Order: sequence, then structure tokens, then C-alpha cells
Amino acid sequence: MSLLLIVILFGVSLLISCNTTPLPLRVAVNLWPGYETLYLARSLGYYDNTSIKLLDFPSGTEQVRVYRNNNLESAAISMDQALELATTNPDVRIITVIDFSEGGDVILAKPEIPNLQALKGKRVGVEANALGAYIITRALEKAGMTTKDIKVVSLGLSEHERAFKDGIIDAVVTFGPARTKLLAFGAKEIFNSSQIPGEIVDVLIVHKTAIANQSKDIQALVDGQFKALNYLAQNPQDSARRVAPRTQVTPEEFLESIKGLRRPSLQENQQLLDRENPALLENTQRLIDVMVANKLLSKSLDAMTLFDDRFIKAVEL
Repeated sequence: MSLLLIVILFGVSLLISCNTTPLPLRVAVNLWPGYETLYLARSLGYYDNTSIKLLDFPSGTEQVRVYRNNNLESAAISMDQALELATTNPDVRIITVIDFSEGGDVILAKPEIPNLQALKGKRVGVEANALGAYIITRALEKAGMTTKDIKVVSLGLSEHERAFKDGIIDAVVTFGPARTKLLAFGAKEIFNSSQIPGEIVDVLIVHKTAIANQSKDIQALVDGQFKALNYLAQNPQDSARRVAPRTQVTPEEFLESIKGLRRPSLQENQQLLDRENPALLENTQRLIDVMVANKLLSKSLDAMTLFDDRFIKAVEL
């Protein structure tokens, strides 16, 4: 064999080996407490020897934008934002229900504001995304009001605490670390998501192309989520110690923040994502209808097309 041929074959083999490097499975995660099980899974080593990359985002707004730019394969995100994405990105698939917010999302107000009706004419901080708009719309509906009755102040999640403490706003739609810190500051809770049960759902979405090309890592992502959920239930203090620093709260504050969440088990997830079980499908379709009616979605969607239960059915703990 000639020296030239040997060099060529070596070069080709080198190119092939370079091209077999696994693509990263980029997973966008914001500061919602329910998503911390993904970071707990990483801390516990469940994502070792995978190509899973958890990426921090300040809020769902940025997650939606980056996903639309095709710079993500997956995201932990609220259902309303998943629906918002699906109107422009039909490749979105929902593969896991992470939690139901049953008190985790709140409207906090100054102590002198006793209830929702007292918000009339007040400045209310709302994150500029579908979730913030949905919560304030539904809360005001329950009080016989609309957003025309208040002064909406658009704020990023990172601005909630400072804007409230500085008196820039009278109330705020918030969650997570900001909720914990503002309650400690003396804010009064006048609404929470337990008053609209089943309507605020957090899910794990993946790109349809990733399902075709990165199914092994997606399965590892889902497996790790449920292993971490079990670990959290059995070892709450150690779990809180591992994840609390990311959101800059104490372990005790983290454990307090997840009390407003209901995290469905693996078995419940398998039932929820089963297309023959109408509960989640009906709830999602109702959410779609409410969002379209309130101009929070540009068009209607068929909820049936969004769910994919192959990974939840194959989980190994």
C-alpha cells in the first residue's frame, strides 16, 4: 500500500471519528422550583455519560425565543408557553408532566391591598409572557374584572423583587425565589394557582427531530427526572442542600417553595400522557380555548397532536 493511500485512509478515519461525536441535548430550564429535580438528577450523577446539557434561563420568555431560533432540543416549560411555541413550531412534543401548580404561582400585593378587587387602578407587575398574562387574566375574571381595570407593568422575573420593594409596583404576578423573598418582606398573597386547579401545568418538551436522532439521551433525561423525584421524597434535606444555591435561596426556603406544587408520579404520568385518558387532553384543550379567547394564542391547536408517551412508558428506575 502506498504511503499516499495510507495518509488518505488515516484522514478519512479521523474525519469519521470526529463526526461521530454525540450532539448535545440542550435542555432549557428557568427558575421555577418544580424544575429543580433536573438539576438534582445532574447533581446525583444520573446524567453522567450522557450528552445532556442543562442550560439556565432567567424566564420562560427567553426559553421560547431561543427554542424558536433552533438553539434548543428540549425545555422545561409551562404548558401555556409550550402551546405558544406550538403555534409556530409544530415540532413541539410534550413528553413528561413535571408538576401542577397548586399555589406555587401567586399574586402578591402591598399589605394594605386586601383582595383582587382592591387592585383596581393599581400598578401590577406581570412578566411579558403567556403565563403571566394568563394568570392575571384568570385571577381578574374571578373578581369580575379585566386587565383594563389595572395598570399592567411589564417586568422580567429578575425585576420582580426590586420593583416591589422600591414601590414601582403595587402588586406582582410571581413565583419561585421572588415569591419566597417577597413574602418574607411582608407582601400579602391575594391569589394563588390553587384557585384555578389543573390549569397551570409544567411540562418537558422536546423537538421532534431530537426524538428521531437523540432518543437515548431523551430517555436518560426522563429516567433521571423520576429517579430524582424519588430521591427528593426520601431525602428532602439533602436534595434541598444540593439545589438551593442555584436559585439563591436557603434549603428551607426551597422546601417551602415546592409545597405549592403537585408532582405527578411515574404511574400518574403514564396515565396523563395516554391518549385514551381524556383528563389531560381535555384540560389542555380547555386551556387552548381560554388562551385563544383572550388573544394569548394566535390560533387554535389540536391537543391530541402534542403528546408523546413513548419515553414515559419506557422509564427504568
